[in-house]
Amino acid sequence: QVQLVESGGGLVEPGGSLRLSCAASGFTFSTYGMTWYRQAPGKARELVARITSGGGTTNYADGVKGRFTISRDNAKNTLYLQMNSLKPEDTAVYYCNKYTPGDYWGQGTQVTVSS
Repeated sequence: QVQLVESGGGLVEPGGSLRLSCAASGFTFSTYGMTWYRQAPGKARELVARITSGGGTTNYADGVKGRFTISRDNAKNTLYLQMNSLKPEDTAVYYCNKYTPGDYWGQGTQVTVSS
């Protein structure tokens, strides 16, 4: 069964950085494109970044382009999101999933950007 375990979130001041990790299991990780989503209170879940199965192509939402970097280590079945120059607007629960998410979502990891 699919398992997605996000970690690395926390409280950070504006302008700070965090690196999120997503440990995946229950499927052949290296054959799937992967994504990061986020959801702020009262907001719809938003696609943040995508990466192809081999890591050769990435895409970002306009609001995070130039600040966030998605990457993966297929040998470790792990997806990453490096977040720099964080803004209060980045505050949300961050989730990882496949390119086309199934029914399963992990618990996510909370990112709070505040002074």
